[in-house]
Amino acid sequence: MAHSISLSARWGASMLAAACAVTLVLPYACIARPAPRAAPAAAPAVMPAATAPKLIVAIAVDQFSADLFAEYRAHFTGGLARLGQGAVFPSGYQSHAATETCPGHATILTGVHPSRAGIIANTWIDQSVGRAKKAVYCAEDVSKIAADPKDYVASVTHLLVPTLGDRMKALWPASRNVAVSGKDRGALMMGGHAIDQVYWWRGSGFATLEGRTLSPAAVKENASVAGVLGAGSPGFALPEWCKGRDRAIPLNASGTFSVGAGRFALKAGDKSSFRASPHLDRATVDLATEMVDELELGKGAVPDVLSVSLSATDYVGHGFGTEGAEMCIQMQQLDLALGDFFMALDQRGIDYAVVLTADHGGFDMPERLDEQALPAAARADKALMPDALSAVVAAKTGLEARDLFQADGPSGDFWVRRDLSDADKARVIAIAKAELMAHPQVAAVFAAGELAAAQMPSGSPETWGLMDRAKASFYQPRSGDMVVVLKRGVVPIPEAGPGYVATHGSVWDYDRRVPMLFWRKGMTGFEQPSPVQTIDIAPTLVALLGLPVGAGAFDGRCLDLDAGVGNTCGAAK
Repeated sequence: MAHSISLSARWGASMLAAACAVTLVLPYACIARPAPRAAPAAAPAVMPAATAPKLIVAIAVDQFSADLFAEYRAHFTGGLARLGQGAVFPSGYQSHAATETCPGHATILTGVHPSRAGIIANTWIDQSVGRAKKAVYCAEDVSKIAADPKDYVASVTHLLVPTLGDRMKALWPASRNVAVSGKDRGALMMGGHAIDQVYWWRGSGFATLEGRTLSPAAVKENASVAGVLGAGSPGFALPEWCKGRDRAIPLNASGTFSVGAGRFALKAGDKSSFRASPHLDRATVDLATEMVDELELGKGAVPDVLSVSLSATDYVGHGFGTEGAEMCIQMQQLDLALGDFFMALDQRGIDYAVVLTADHGGFDMPERLDEQALPAAARADKALMPDALSAVVAAKTGLEARDLFQADGPSGDFWVRRDLSDADKARVIAIAKAELMAHPQVAAVFAAGELAAAQMPSGSPETWGLMDRAKASFYQPRSGDMVVVLKRGVVPIPEAGPGYVATHGSVWDYDRRVPMLFWRKGMTGFEQPSPVQTIDIAPTLVALLGLPVGAGAFDGRCLDLDAGVGNTCGAAK
């Protein structure tokens, strides 16, 4: 796929019919024609810092744990090697408990915890919604409720706070705020509300918000992807340094289902395999480069921001685990794709600054960890699933078991059926807590009242207790009636299946710790091993840009980078 297109243009202001807007590969009559980037009518009231970069590139690598970064760092030769020469914070923290994609992405450019952003999980239960299935998706427009949550209209309305791009556009309207991702929630939670262009992978190509059309760059990239899907691919060569990981791990008794030795061979038309492979990140990076050209990012009078969320590492982690040949290939290809992206920006002469982090970490599948003599790793007991818990508590209370508890799995937020009286609800929670705490796989259970009364944690995130971590994810209007914490090493997937053998989402550091890497041409590199948080990224970038914000705007603090970069924390701390 081509890395760029030579369009000296920007997205046009006119919108076409919504019928065109929801199409993935549009007829040319539905393509909005770009117009040249216009100069601002007048200088903004507050100018950017004299040393501010012209383009902020914020990159999130989905499920890129601090452990993966450390494990593969010596083998990086491309973009990740370049970032490793800048300001390296190897112990960044997504410090909250709900270590999922949506909450994690929402911390990066807002500078606040999920408890303040309102993004408590990828999905939550809202028993007031007018459909049989009460799950609400974090990037769903609830004003357009569909019969099935899977038929949602994508939106950022659940995000309660502004992103960096929102703040930049409020002060500098000529600034461009652009986001591309393999997932809608990745793009929207980084881009925010005032977003000029936003694209994410959907089905067999990149899609955008309802009521918007695809730009020529997005149409071109979709055509390029269609070519790859049509032709298929023989797979990727295994790097020499990956050979020690190249072994199949059987996941069923017959041995017909195994992972660990894949090469991402792509059959023609196999959209699912394309998504869970390095192909997805390459397409996302290509589209990001094309957006730079089409919108002339980094060429205006005020800074622009480009958010790039790379999702393939997450899909690979879920589908194959974190320690096999598949992840080894993915790490190499991610590094190479980022290297090509940065070289493309260099060739365009753009003054850009990069931050790269992750929305959460990840944990390998227990079957491979067992081979490494780690007996603490196990799959969650099916008795911890909400239906099973409902049946047990119903038998002890005489209440109806149907939907007595609703949850997304055996851990995290659990909601009690809302038609119960206050007395019955309290009794149900007390019995459930006792049952759960007697289970050998459960570390803690917190009732909503306990979390509401708890103080917000402060200080180093590595010292936070389990309740502190849960508190940072707690937003009472959306959070569950109780939060279940499984013990370290318990994977909340009772049974592995194709595409879903390993996961994340726990309170433990393998899911919380992520790298935080800052780079700008000419900066003095350094490594700071002390813990920092992803909520520190937004105040750090605000200081770099010279963007004024009000007191208390962030939960995080500004990180001092390097005097040569122009990062001066001052009041942004």
